[in-house]
Amino acid sequence: MKHGPYVLILLALFAVVFVVGAIEPHDRADWALENVLVGLCLVVLAASYRALPLSKVSYTLLFVFLCLHEVGAHYTYAEVPYDVWWQSLTGSTFNDMMGWERNHFDRVIHFGYGLLLAYPIREVFLRVVGVRGFWGYFLPLDLTMSTSMLFELFEWGAAEFFGGDLGVAYLGTQGDVWDAHKDMLLASVGAVVAMSVTAMINLRMQRDFAAEWAESLRVKRKAPLGEVALQRMRWRRD
Repeated sequence: MKHGPYVLILLALFAVVFVVGAIEPHDRADWALENVLVGLCLVVLAASYRALPLSKVSYTLLFVFLCLHEVGAHYTYAEVPYDVWWQSLTGSTFNDMMGWERNHFDRVIHFGYGLLLAYPIREVFLRVVGVRGFWGYFLPLDLTMSTSMLFELFEWGAAEFFGGDLGVAYLGTQGDVWDAHKDMLLASVGAVVAMSVTAMINLRMQRDFAAEWAESLRVKRKAPLGEVALQRMRWRRD
């Protein structure tokens, strides 16, 4: 089932967020670089809409993530003034309350990457690849973790290519040599939370949940592959 009006509303709201974020960003070059992957994401979603329209849940999760990303792109991730916003509401800074010394907005987004995108990824796996049971939870987690790693490599490559202040702003390590490792960990934790919540809901609502898990772990082909399969194919060809 397609959700044209709902998707158009989300797209219009995101367009507003995007335009507002494009007005006098903290670093125009960094803002442009941050939005390269956003543009690619929107193109993929638009191109696949006819063949693979996602659920409202998936589109909403993607929308929330992209909006949060636009906040980071506008200020640069290391400069998002959440402490100022919190202080205006409470009179004290959020970092002081938590005992933090660095700007942790980038950490929130990496956690959000796993938390918000694991379910849309799961939906694609279930509907395109046809995975079920254990693999319907593990593979979205696995892809979330691997793409998080790929993004860290992309960040590194972009920082090396552009260099200077733009490279530093885009990388956003804030002097933490373990920044990439912590970002990947948080994305993984977010995906684990998302898949755990999904599994608990399905455990409660899906009658054949246990049977589906058992079937997904059953050995489907007992004959080994590798050299055995190559030999079998050669015999068939001859």
